[in-house]
Amino acid sequence: MLFRPFSALALFGAVCAFMPSAWAPAGGAIQPPAPAQEVRTWLLRIHEAASRRNFQGTFVVSAGGAVSSARIAHFCEGNDQFERSESLDGQARRVFRHNDVVYTVWPGARVALVEKRGLLTSFPALLQAGDDHIVDFYDVRAQGSDRVAGQEANVLLVSPKDKLRYGYRLWADKASGLLLRADVLGEQNQVLESSAFSDVVIGVKPQPESVLQPMKKLEGYRVLRPVLTPTSLGAEGWSLAQPAKGFRQVSCVKRPMDGVGLPDKDGMAPDHVVQTIYSDGLTYVSVFIEPFNPQRHPREMLAAVGATQTLMKKLGDSWITVVGDVPPDTLSQFVSGLQRKK
Repeated sequence: MLFRPFSALALFGAVCAFMPSAWAPAGGAIQPPAPAQEVRTWLLRIHEAASRRNFQGTFVVSAGGAVSSARIAHFCEGNDQFERSESLDGQARRVFRHNDVVYTVWPGARVALVEKRGLLTSFPALLQAGDDHIVDFYDVRAQGSDRVAGQEANVLLVSPKDKLRYGYRLWADKASGLLLRADVLGEQNQVLESSAFSDVVIGVKPQPESVLQPMKKLEGYRVLRPVLTPTSLGAEGWSLAQPAKGFRQVSCVKRPMDGVGLPDKDGMAPDHVVQTIYSDGLTYVSVFIEPFNPQRHPREMLAAVGATQTLMKKLGDSWITVVGDVPPDTLSQFVSGLQRKK
């Protein structure tokens, strides 16, 4: 995912693309919640739908009183996926993806981070195994039509059935199904965060070299290539008996904290952070566990930026950070259930 809202693009683009019969005409009656089998069918086609679109445009995110934007492009040729993103605000940052290999480049600092993202999430596997319970926690309804970035769009409302997750309002291009806008909704249906194209061209000619060439030009950069090692909470001496209701573990990896994984000057092995990702089928919660360091971790805190909540707490000799687009109580449930094995 190049740009944080890209998670919504990847997730919901296909949902909207494969449900034309469900839309209510503008001014018409609101449709009832879609049945479980339809929801599963839409979600199972996420990757297929996302892989068939070529588009580029400017994506704008409004969250917590701040606005940021990026130029984004996505191309496909056969089974190959190519993406590029360039931030238009603040520190210059460019992200290039070829399939599961992602390069994040900071030109000003002359630093490049090279990662393989395939280990981080396996959400579709939940659906393929029939192990999802999305409709147990969300209602999905059509809400007529609208226009976004000059494109005719269908509108979809995703409502949570409990207070452990947020809702969503989605605008999908009628012709292609591409997600044009996604709002994250709080308990009172207030907009916590809005991500939308301000301009977009769908069906552009693929330009894979515009992604591949910059990935080859890293002369003069400090290149970090952290190794992500598959692991489990048990293997790392931890247990989480009961995640927040509806969330299932989809991955667990260990990564070096220094971004490289080399021994220090005294030959000591580097510290690692364990990252475990949980999903309820529509959103994610990441749990990070690392050695406590009073210089890096001065105080416990709960912070929010738009829809994203971050909870940080000391637990024994470890520091726990839990992040997700979910209410604070959801994060607290993850922390309270985390235990060091004896």
